[in-house]
Amino acid sequence: MTFRRTMLKSAVAAAGIALLGLSPATADELETLKENGVIRISMSGAYPPFNFVNDENEVVGFDPAIGTEIAKRMGLEAEIVTTAWDGIIGGLLAQKYDAIVGSMTITEERDEVVDFVGPYYSDKRAIFTKPGSGITSLDDLEGKKIGLTLGETHEDWARDRGYNVSTYKGLPELLLELENGRVDAIVNDSIAAILAMTEKGQEFEMFADPTTEPFGAGIAIREGNPELAAAMQEALDSMMEDGTYLAMAEKWIGADIR
Repeated sequence: MTFRRTMLKSAVAAAGIALLGLSPATADELETLKENGVIRISMSGAYPPFNFVNDENEVVGFDPAIGTEIAKRMGLEAEIVTTAWDGIIGGLLAQKYDAIVGSMTITEERDEVVDFVGPYYSDKRAIFTKPGSGITSLDDLEGKKIGLTLGETHEDWARDRGYNVSTYKGLPELLLELENGRVDAIVNDSIAAILAMTEKGQEFEMFADPTTEPFGAGIAIREGNPELAAAMQEALDSMMEDGTYLAMAEKWIGADIR
């Protein structure tokens, strides 16, 4: 069992302990949300331009825009909650919030403990270095120090390959560590890293991971809520059909990323 899988199973176990004595999630959860009029949506707040905290201390970006619009179409208000990425699934299972709209990659491992709506965009793993690093392939990463966000699927991938890994809270820290030479390379979803480095004028070289296919980012909810999943999927589909999704993608990302 890998380090990452151990962390996820530990988070699930901890959430299970916290839920002792509480009723399990059921299909009635959608009805409860409608009665309350609010859905709590979680993300890290440290993954620009998908989700980040602006100068007014507001959580903004593509993810909160998507989550808020889905809530609106379901007749609900969205309450955005930020939390550390490595504990975000545990928090969902412990009912600290109702959904995760935080650019979470859909994986078989995660699908064993949560249900997914979507995907609502697709991306691919990429490796980023400073210009002139000489790192142009996965073989060149051997013996190098690699930065990743703690709890992301990229961490599991890097540890399985035996790389020298250092973990950080989010993309802004990764970019700073690369810029200052404290890591030789960073591994991240390609879109977010390209946009963030372009925005700050940080020079970089990159290559895609040839060992993996493009992946989908989905909305995570607790298992056993088919009515909630169907309502959220219907709202997402309608956004994609009427042009709202494309307008949001162009505003925050600059392109259609379906």
